[in-house]
Amino acid sequence: MAVLADHYKKSVVPALKERFGYKNVYQVPRLDKVVLNVGLPAGSKDAKLAETAEQVLRRISGQQPVKTLAKKSISNFKIRKGMVVGLMVTLRGKRMEAFAEKLIHITLPRVRDFRGLSPKALDGRGNLSIGFKEFIAFPEIHPDEVERLHGLEVAVVTTAKTRDEGFALLKLLGFPFKDSN
Repeated sequence: MAVLADHYKKSVVPALKERFGYKNVYQVPRLDKVVLNVGLPAGSKDAKLAETAEQVLRRISGQQPVKTLAKKSISNFKIRKGMVVGLMVTLRGKRMEAFAEKLIHITLPRVRDFRGLSPKALDGRGNLSIGFKEFIAFPEIHPDEVERLHGLEVAVVTTAKTRDEGFALLKLLGFPFKDSN
């Protein structure tokens, strides 16, 4: 079942050790966590949208989402301190590996007009952020059951120290990056 973990140990670790000259297996970067995030519209009194977003995150991740609250009041955005402004789920361990595998092999190929991930989506520490305009590409979601669409952000966090290490790790794990021509 842990296909990604086996692939990491057998293929990715030796390749990264050779490329970056690591002496120890523990120096090799690895996936640390995957964070799923949904932002709710500011000042939205629509409780059904928050409930729908919570159900979607629960289905996609297999975990109960945590509500993120506003830290301070902002009158222009009609936000009061303590209001729910988003939902998030942090995946680690086996759930993270299963989600990453599903993301690489099932979800990303199902995204409409998908031509590969942009290498610009990586930050300076080798972490990848992917934004989905709609969550229908995930296999747990049935399009005929969807009433309202919302966006979804997936952040893949690695233990890499540099952008190049993170890019090499994610590329070897099978993340489909565009060719930078």
